[in-house]
Amino acid sequence: MRHNKKFNHLGRTASHRAAMLSNMTISLIMHKRITTTLAKAKALKKYAEPLITKSKEDTTNSRRVVFSYLQDKKAVTELFTVISQKVADRPGGYTRIIKTGFRAGDNAPMCFIELVDFDENMAKTAKKVKRTRRSSKKAAAETPAETAETPAETAEAPVENAE
Repeated sequence: MRHNKKFNHLGRTASHRAAMLSNMTISLIMHKRITTTLAKAKALKKYAEPLITKSKEDTTNSRRVVFSYLQDKKAVTELFTVISQKVADRPGGYTRIIKTGFRAGDNAPMCFIELVDFDENMAKTAKKVKRTRRSSKKAAAETPAETAETPAETAEAPVENAE
């Protein structure tokens, strides 16, 4: 029976698992978003979030504790300068897991895990377009994004004037 055994070992030895989670945390800190399997992302969330919480207090001891887990000076510097400033007022929940489907080879559930405060797509507020029941295609075609010149058109315009 598996009573009270909540930790996912991910099919690895303790040293391999610690190295993998450390490397994944470094990648998450440096790139702000990584793609992985769902099981690894859930394990990474439990590993990375306490380190981010520790980075809120910028002391020598907390830097040494985080460095003992990550073993990467650039990642520790990034964590204590950029990331800790963005998450200063957040009481937890620094990462978000979004499922992306299944991997082609072995049908493993895939997802990406990202730092919540660094996602530009989710941070932007989408403008609501008021739709009527009988909207015409002409009105839909004249959106501001489509009427603006594309970069290719602006690049061709000076060439035509030069000739």
